[in-house]
Amino acid sequence: MQRLNECEIPQRPYWPAWVAGLALGFVLLMTFVLTGHGLGATGFTTRLSAWLGDITVPGWTQANDYLGPMLEGGPVLSSWITWQVVGVFMGALVSAWLAGRMALRIEGAEASGHIGRLLKALAGGILAGFGARIAAGCTSGLGLSGSAVLGVAGFVFLGAFFVTGLIVSRLTGGGVK
Repeated sequence: MQRLNECEIPQRPYWPAWVAGLALGFVLLMTFVLTGHGLGATGFTTRLSAWLGDITVPGWTQANDYLGPMLEGGPVLSSWITWQVVGVFMGALVSAWLAGRMALRIEGAEASGHIGRLLKALAGGILAGFGARIAAGCTSGLGLSGSAVLGVAGFVFLGAFFVTGLIVSRLTGGGVK
């Protein structure tokens, strides 16, 4: 048996899927109740892009039909979605620390190597982000929040997202092993 240092926190098991699902549903409900918004994340990156564009090329950004309207909501730090994303990051950090899972590692690198895994993750992130902008919502914003209010678009998005994930996983070597 491995002996732990007094400063080390033993690794705890993951939550059962049904418990995590109930917790996520409760968080989503409380987000609607407390803020009047559902969950979402990609709106933050778009607002951040508009804000950075306004700093570097203000004339072009303000005239841009896509980014220009996002500047009307004020500074990026005044948006609720910014603080939600910051909260998700901080919550994940605290959760990983409390569960004894705080480590810098690249999951799935055994199958394709570290660089290959990072390139696949980058490509997947770009595709998912682009798809989220086309669909006008991400997995949390359109998928979870849209489905929670019984929006047809939310269910269509989730189905398309899962099917696309399965197809891309097969095309790129079967995903993380």
